[in-house]
Amino acid sequence: MKILRDTWLVFSRQILLLLRNPVWVVVGVLQPLLYLLLFAPLLKPALGVRTNAEAYQVFVPGLLVMLAIFGALFSGFGLIAEMRAGVIERSRVTPVSRLALMLGRSMRDVVTLLVQGVMITLIALPFGLSVELQNVLVAYLMLGLIAMLCSAVSAAVALKVRSEDALAPLLQTVSQPILLTAGILLPLAFAPQWLKNVAKWNPFSWAVDGVRDLFNGHPGTDHVWQGLTIVGLLTVLAVVWAAREFAKSVR
Repeated sequence: MKILRDTWLVFSRQILLLLRNPVWVVVGVLQPLLYLLLFAPLLKPALGVRTNAEAYQVFVPGLLVMLAIFGALFSGFGLIAEMRAGVIERSRVTPVSRLALMLGRSMRDVVTLLVQGVMITLIALPFGLSVELQNVLVAYLMLGLIAMLCSAVSAAVALKVRSEDALAPLLQTVSQPILLTAGILLPLAFAPQWLKNVAKWNPFSWAVDGVRDLFNGHPGTDHVWQGLTIVGLLTVLAVVWAAREFAKSVR
């Protein structure tokens, strides 16, 4: 199919550019690694668990969701740079699908996230993290959907505002409430009831609960299928929105 071929062409180019400057993959892992080494040990007394291993079972899934959100949410800055350099404009003269222009870039963000996620998971294993392979694969599926969702939203917003000066404060304003109400750093079970009610409107809080259940060996809970369903539907909507913005920008 043409859309698959076009998506592969865009994805291949984006990956090639990334491999030429892999420092961003390392930088993307550095901050979560610092959280893993310096913040996670504080959770043992905070959560009231007996061992550090139990704390990592709670913290690492949330950390991976945070990596998926913030790693992809700020990818729009690169798109603005491409627009300024005329890359998007030159797409006019090519027969490449407008949807593929977006999907190829989003797939790059998904692959980057999965590489970073595997690295974080492997680093956490010596600290006591334990997860079954089939469960972690489903968790990575949810993380990949989150990354594509955030990447598509970031691209659509970047194509709208067309300025780093506008994009940066907008994303910061949106991302902070998402982080604080998703239960990423600490489970919402410890939150007051009003905060739990607010968190129900945050789709990423459902995803965090689902990934935590998968890492703790409970793939059959409602949190898993609810998280996959909510994130999957939002990803489809975000991809459609971003594809339309690409079509407008190169028309």
